[in-house]
Amino acid sequence: MSLTCQVQVILNNLTEKKAEAVKKAIEPDNVNFPKGLSLNVEKIDNRLVFNFEGIEDMRKLIGTIDEVLEHVQVALKVIE
Repeated sequence: MSLTCQVQVILNNLTEKKAEAVKKAIEPDNVNFPKGLSLNVEKIDNRLVFNFEGIEDMRKLIGTIDEVLEHVQVALKVIE
């Protein structure tokens, strides 16, 4: 039996410009993900929705979420 975990992170109250800039800034991070991990980012109104999925290795999933959110934080600071 394989263990699958899905995590959704939502950033609310972003301006259209900020949401689009952050989404573009992290697109390079969403390429060549390790096997068993995936990320889908959607811009919905004034929100960015991050959908992470990990199969088996939850430490890898947690590390990936942490890394992506660090990049989001840096992007938001640069935009300010």
